[in-house]
Amino acid sequence: MSMPRKVLVITTAASPRSEVEQVVRGRAGEDAEVQIVAPASKISWLDRWTNDEDAARSDAADRADAASEELPGDQGEPKVGDVDPYLAIEDALRTFAADEIVIFRAHGEDESHVEEGFVAKAKDRFDLPVTEVVAD
Repeated sequence: MSMPRKVLVITTAASPRSEVEQVVRGRAGEDAEVQIVAPASKISWLDRWTNDEDAARSDAADRADAASEELPGDQGEPKVGDVDPYLAIEDALRTFAADEIVIFRAHGEDESHVEEGFVAKAKDRFDLPVTEVVAD
């Protein structure tokens, strides 16, 4: 019997609901172990500079919860990640030994300044397969 694949789902998209189960199960199977993390990356320059992360963290919690609602079965508690999406991934990988990373990202104008070029850099930075899904 093979071990279930472990998928780290990072979501910067406002509502990736419809795609989460389809993409994760399609890539990793019905028995995949999934950890969902939403970086608190929807933050303005001023709020980041003044360390006012409350609104960004609240938004991230909503995104993580929305994504986790779409996955049946026993999944890890959805988490809010660091404002820096790379640190959010690094933090998650310390406690969840993922086989791959799936990034649900916002479309175009919905990206924050800290998310620009995020997926390409993540592919270079982490020694795991990284799949990008652009949410509608």
